[in-house]
Amino acid sequence: MAKTFEGKTVLVTGGSRGLGAAIARAFAESGADVAISYVASDEKARAVTADVRKHGVQGEAFKADQADPAQISRLVGDVVDRFGKLDILVNNAAVAWLGARVGADNYDAEKMNQQWVINTLGVVATIRAAAKVLSNGGRIISISSGLGTRTSAPGLSDYAGTKAAINIFSKGVAHDLADRDITVNVIQAGIIDTDMAVPYMEANLRSLASKPIKRLARVDEVAAGVLFLASSAASYLTGAIIDIDGGFAA
Repeated sequence: MAKTFEGKTVLVTGGSRGLGAAIARAFAESGADVAISYVASDEKARAVTADVRKHGVQGEAFKADQADPAQISRLVGDVVDRFGKLDILVNNAAVAWLGARVGADNYDAEKMNQQWVINTLGVVATIRAAAKVLSNGGRIISISSGLGTRTSAPGLSDYAGTKAAINIFSKGVAHDLADRDITVNVIQAGIIDTDMAVPYMEANLRSLASKPIKRLARVDEVAAGVLFLASSAASYLTGAIIDIDGGFAA
């Protein structure tokens, strides 16, 4: 593969598994030095950084809880200290707690509030911290969900709301950072074939029945969209929401 991102440094949050790990590996294969953040599994994080380094680039994992703004700020600072700069930020870390209807007995408001903290405020804090150090001409890409613009069933209100908030926040930041040639875009992903989808597989299969492409997304398909938005080919694209969802929004 062409070394499209040679000389670039990328931070992928939630990069120890699933989509985040696939994005980290794809950037490394394309020549970028890669930092990942993770919150729980040291072993999985080490495995990803080992794969990254196989491509002859630098790779480092940083433990940071996206629910804690202080840890997020320290994360961005540590990445710059380790690599000397930050060119590309990919906001991938998130949780998905679905199925509880507002007003129902099983609705756990405390848990849903934590989802807002991780999925929305955590991404906002990461973008704010990165904006101070990101190279001119840099890239910010956030992973959202098709549910950010279309809630298709009961029990999705809070998760969908966290993603919709990131969509519109990113559009605003695109204006804020345009004078530095930093682009800010969002990918609304469909249901991806990762362990995050497993607890909701029955509902996922019902959702797939209404989509033109009736299968789960592969991590490489979404990662390809991230690399496009990070590339020079997307230099005139900012404030956009790109659907990679198998036709969920169609």
